[in-house]
Amino acid sequence: MKLNIVPARTGATWVRSGLQTFTKRPLAFASLFFFFMAMVSIASQLPLVGTAIALMLLPTMTLGLMAASAEAAKAEPGQKPPAAAVLLAALNAARSGIRPMLVLGALYAVLFLLVMGVSALADGGQFARVYLMGETVSREMAESGSFQAALWIAMALYLPLSLAFWHAPALVHWHGVPPTKSLFFSFIACFRNFGAMFVFGMTWIGVFILSGIVLSLVATLFAALVGGGAAAAGGALMVGGALVMASMFFTSTWFTFRDSFID
Repeated sequence: MKLNIVPARTGATWVRSGLQTFTKRPLAFASLFFFFMAMVSIASQLPLVGTAIALMLLPTMTLGLMAASAEAAKAEPGQKPPAAAVLLAALNAARSGIRPMLVLGALYAVLFLLVMGVSALADGGQFARVYLMGETVSREMAESGSFQAALWIAMALYLPLSLAFWHAPALVHWHGVPPTKSLFFSFIACFRNFGAMFVFGMTWIGVFILSGIVLSLVATLFAALVGGGAAAAGGALMVGGALVMASMFFTSTWFTFRDSFID
């Protein structure tokens, strides 16, 4: 395994490849994402340890969707991979190498909660409670300097954390890298390919904004044509669309890993 440095423009290629792969089996990818999110949501409802368990599952969820993308990407241009093969690839990846993935998940949960703990020093934990427990944000809270400071602290600390875990599940699964070393290799790979990662992120932000505008227009038009009860349907359309876009995003992460490391 060797680090591969790619041009910045490759970030846009990763997004395009992810979207093309998603369109091969959109129902399979969307179903996988909904399944994994349901597992995380159910785990988060457990008393006391629910939040920590939900955080521990996130690296495995990422790996499962990357494995599904890898399987779908094997298909020749113009051909659709079997939906069962895509689903099984994700589930097999999620259940293989359980011990190292549990270690990686535990590291993620501890470090993420540590980030929230540091941010709590700025506002007494208001932002952490909103993010982790879903507490309601009042206007006064959102406009307070301490809350905003906690938000920026959390964002600043989460960036290196996200880079460390970006490739880590894939490195553990496909290359057998120990969990702690995978964090180091992932961070270095993202840092060395920061131009491509930046273009990747900016491109996805543009895709999300454009999709949000389109979904909002469709929901507004639907409400105008149908009338009563359309508000709830429009809201469901926005939520469903956001979840589908999120599954597209995770589909594209496989290509960031594939091109960053070579055998």
